[in-house]
Amino acid sequence: MLFYTYIIYSASTKKFYVGQTDNLILRLEQHNLYTFIKSSTKYGIPWDVYLVIECCNRKQAVNIESHLKKMKSTKYYQSLKMYPEIAEKLKEKYPG
Repeated sequence: MLFYTYIIYSASTKKFYVGQTDNLILRLEQHNLYTFIKSSTKYGIPWDVYLVIECCNRKQAVNIESHLKKMKSTKYYQSLKMYPEIAEKLKEKYPG
């Protein structure tokens, strides 16, 4: 089963959110429908997919999610989008 680490973006708050899931379409709907009442994503709707990293399993997705959350850097997220080889190196670093 494939898992995904994702970055979503809110134009209204100019903020990013990082998460992981096995169903990206459903998870984006959940973020945009207030499903996660205590989540920071309740502010900033609508959220749009900014970047998706396909992972081989949940462990890899969680590890990459943790790495991205520690970075907390818009420039880093922009670099990930501009240079896909960075995501590939992350997948090598966190093989799952």
